[in-house]
Amino acid sequence: MAILIDEKKRVIVQGITGREGMVRARLMLDYGTKLIGGVTPGRGGQVVHDLPVFDSVAEARRALGPIDASVIFVPAPKVKEAALEALHAGVPLLALIADRVPLYDVLEIVEVAAETGARFVGPNTVGVMSPDRAVLGMMGGAAETARTWFRAGPVGIASRSGGLSAAAGYYICRAGIGLSTVVHVGGDAVVGFTLRDAVEEFERDPETEIVVVIGEIGTSQEEQVAEAVVGGSVSKPVIAYIGGRAAQSGTRYSHAGAIIEGGRGTYQHKVEALRRAGIHVVEAFNDIARKVSELLGTRPKGERVHG
Repeated sequence: MAILIDEKKRVIVQGITGREGMVRARLMLDYGTKLIGGVTPGRGGQVVHDLPVFDSVAEARRALGPIDASVIFVPAPKVKEAALEALHAGVPLLALIADRVPLYDVLEIVEVAAETGARFVGPNTVGVMSPDRAVLGMMGGAAETARTWFRAGPVGIASRSGGLSAAAGYYICRAGIGLSTVVHVGGDAVVGFTLRDAVEEFERDPETEIVVVIGEIGTSQEEQVAEAVVGGSVSKPVIAYIGGRAAQSGTRYSHAGAIIEGGRGTYQHKVEALRRAGIHVVEAFNDIARKVSELLGTRPKGERVHG
């Protein structure tokens, strides 16, 4: 299994006629994603990559049947409109790719998603990838590169960094270990699908044996992962790496979601919380794959890893 996306999920792209949407739709198709159509208002009736284009998500659903996920490739000021349209049409999972989406727009999307029982990844995300199955967004780059770099296996990755998501996956696979799913939750201060959400999803996935969390300074997402472990909703081994160790209060690191305000969101506070919860914290990024190998290597052959 995998979380969020696999080869059976029926996916559309909102903004498919735009330059980015068109390019990324091709990559998703090439990787094996079950892309069934696209939406661009005013472009209904066009065809992109042999896929039908519709004026609205509701129209696409009437013509195509159930839609499991929508990847939204539209400019930041249009993300709220596109996301709410998909949510009201009954799409249960969205990937919001754009960065700089206005905060109040994101909060409105959060509210409507809760009302409709839907989830969204992002904004400011490169997406989600389940190796050898499917990809949402632009995780892994070119399809052929993703096939070469990533393979299926027992490690789930939940990350606040798009670049480090792929890099961690690459080094884990290079060590001879595969991945169940890689989730970039997004780089903004408010995101729909958090690190804790991802870790708890991995807990329920029978194919995921170890979870890797790649965090950063700012927000309390990493502390929430620690709370999940302490509270018992996560029992599988968790390895964590936190970026921004040298950043001081008031420093902006990487992107909007990684800023320290006063004593909140500091590297030290996150690391202390994670270690108190029994999470394996590595101080160097290059130690992630080594720690994964170490934990997997301690089990008897054929026995699953337990926390």
